[in-house]
Amino acid sequence: MFYQYVELADGTLIAHSEIKNKDDVKSIEVQFERPRNEGGFYSARCELPSYKWIFNEHFTENDLKFFEEFLSHNAHTLFKYAECGGIKIA
Repeated sequence: MFYQYVELADGTLIAHSEIKNKDDVKSIEVQFERPRNEGGFYSARCELPSYKWIFNEHFTENDLKFFEEFLSHNAHTLFKYAECGGIKIA
């Protein structure tokens, strides 16, 4: 299951998974999606804390670098929300 985290000004939606335990290491997956003018979506997914890209469809290297910077500033918050089941918005 994925929980919405934030929408960027360009329409990119960022969502995160619940906490996963791999070999006693907590991890999450972070999904990036942006609508394409031609239809469909740009889509990529990164695993934290390794910052390993699991897949990427249509995002550029510059996009991925921007997302990595975004993740470096937000990883602690993403883990916090993943542990409590996403952001609770009334």
